[in-house]
Amino acid sequence: MDSTKSISVAIAEDIPILRRGVCQLISSYDGFKIAVEAGNGRELLDQLNGHGNEIDICLLDINMPEMDGHKTIEVLKSKWPNIKVLVLSMYDDDFNIIRMLKSGANGYVLKNSQPEELRRALSEVYQRGYYHSDLVNGRLFQLLHRKEEVNSAELTDKEVQFLSYCCSELTYKEIAEKMRLSPRTVEGYRDAICEKLSVKSRTGLVMYALRIGVVPYNE
Repeated sequence: MDSTKSISVAIAEDIPILRRGVCQLISSYDGFKIAVEAGNGRELLDQLNGHGNEIDICLLDINMPEMDGHKTIEVLKSKWPNIKVLVLSMYDDDFNIIRMLKSGANGYVLKNSQPEELRRALSEVYQRGYYHSDLVNGRLFQLLHRKEEVNSAELTDKEVQFLSYCCSELTYKEIAEKMRLSPRTVEGYRDAICEKLSVKSRTGLVMYALRIGVVPYNE
């Protein structure tokens, strides 16, 4: 890390007491400074206009009013591609993690992480361009950014519906109830899709769903 330069961090977090606490924590890290504090994505983008190129890292929440993290990162990466984005979220489900990484996030940290992990994540994102945690490993990054074409035509309507449910926090048993099918039938959909797509896990199914634009189930 360049000891002559403070790393400028912008943060978007809608809960004031949490935002203030994280800002104080980051300010206590050697070589880091908070340059922008925002309560949502729109406020963040407004503050970045004019001096976005001065920001090194953006710490971004997902669930925010006005403009959430998913929409915010799309604009961030379009207008200021050099800003590294570290997601700080309470969500640990495959869909949110994969969608944010697919949109260009350089790392993903949970809000219940220890302060040392946040410091390490910020440092690695700045120095290496990414942060690989137990939650998000290097292979997942590689899979997310593969360039080959994907095609949903080989899936039936029921299989696409099943994929949509896979992008939620529902268990397979709950998915079966939503689809009004037996758990065994749903397991059959899962096995058939995994075989068609050559994937071995629900994470793989979610990654495929995102790549073909399947809209996640939202109750």
